Amino acid sequence: MSQGPHHTSSLRPTLAALVLLLLTACAPSAAQESGGPELAAQAPLPTVVPQGARLIVGDPATKVALQLSGEIETFSFAIEWANISGGPQTSEAFRAGALDVGAVADIPPIHATWTGLPVKIVASKFRKDPLAHPTYELGIAPGVHVRTLADLRGKKIAYSPGQAQGALVLRVLKKAGLTKDDVELIELPSTGDVYPNALASRQVDVAPIGGVNIKRYTAKFGKDGATTVQHGLRDDPAHLYVRTETLKDPAKAAALREYVAAWARASRWIHEHPKEWIDGYYVKDQGLNAADGQYLVDQAGEPDIPADWSEAITRHQETIDILAAETGNEPLKAEDLYDRRFEPVAAAALKEGA
Repeated sequence: MSQGPHHTSSLRPTLAALVLLLLTACAPSAAQESGGPELAAQAPLPTVVPQGARLIVGDPATKVALQLSGEIETFSFAIEWANISGGPQTSEAFRAGALDVGAVADIPPIHATWTGLPVKIVASKFRKDPLAHPTYELGIAPGVHVRTLADLRGKKIAYSPGQAQGALVLRVLKKAGLTKDDVELIELPSTGDVYPNALASRQVDVAPIGGVNIKRYTAKFGKDGATTVQHGLRDDPAHLYVRTETLKDPAKAAALREYVAAWARASRWIHEHPKEWIDGYYVKDQGLNAADGQYLVDQAGEPDIPADWSEAITRHQETIDILAAETGNEPLKAEDLYDRRFEPVAAAALKEGA
């Protein structure tokens, strides 16, 4: 990777919120920001990042991985790191022109498009053996009998529209041969420990819980009868996405190409350096203990960064069709959510570094 200026900084949540308020009404277009001609949607990606290029990146985990590996010092452009994650925060920042790239699962790009925010996916990552390494499990409230998906009939299920957990609920119902009318969907935000607490208090009977919440939920409430059930579906997509407008700026497009390559190498570094990742990210950055960190490393398994997105796009289309049917939104063409000029970038970066 070329050497050059590598200024990095972090936007704290309070500052980020202020920036959003200030920029919402006056965010410049990509062409206005660069002062040059726009990059056509079908034009080849620029391979040279011009001097003065800059990205605002909402990808906190990759930031830490790049710090731990030392690669954060090698970017040829300036990066401003925003402490922003998840679909709602990312879309809000996109609308304000306060963010160039965000890291999410597969639902936020769909939801953004349905709400009038054109976006493109520029990188995709999955998990090898995804059924053995699910992102979520179905948390079952103490005293509730759910052993199979068929047992979901009549249950109160936590539901978060516009987020991965919400789409997973709809997919699980379809797999079980059930509809929304066969259950009671309770709208709750899937943030922090909201779902585990809702289960423990019997506000809901079932909720998709992920990460360390799976381990903590059963450890804390298992004595009361709390359990989890595997849903048996792939739930592993992880993407980088941007506003379509951002890709019109040749400088940002070139910088994004470089960032996607670094993101891929960071993903591999995490897998190959589990002890450093547990200590540097889960313990020091996230405040978890080492046992929780080891659990999350084991749960994630090995990353899969394909050079061909065709299969992923087909799966994404299936999700879109389910969501469209359940929400009344117009079906989207999954292919249109991806900028396939970036398709070989991440995989090629791993091959070059092998």
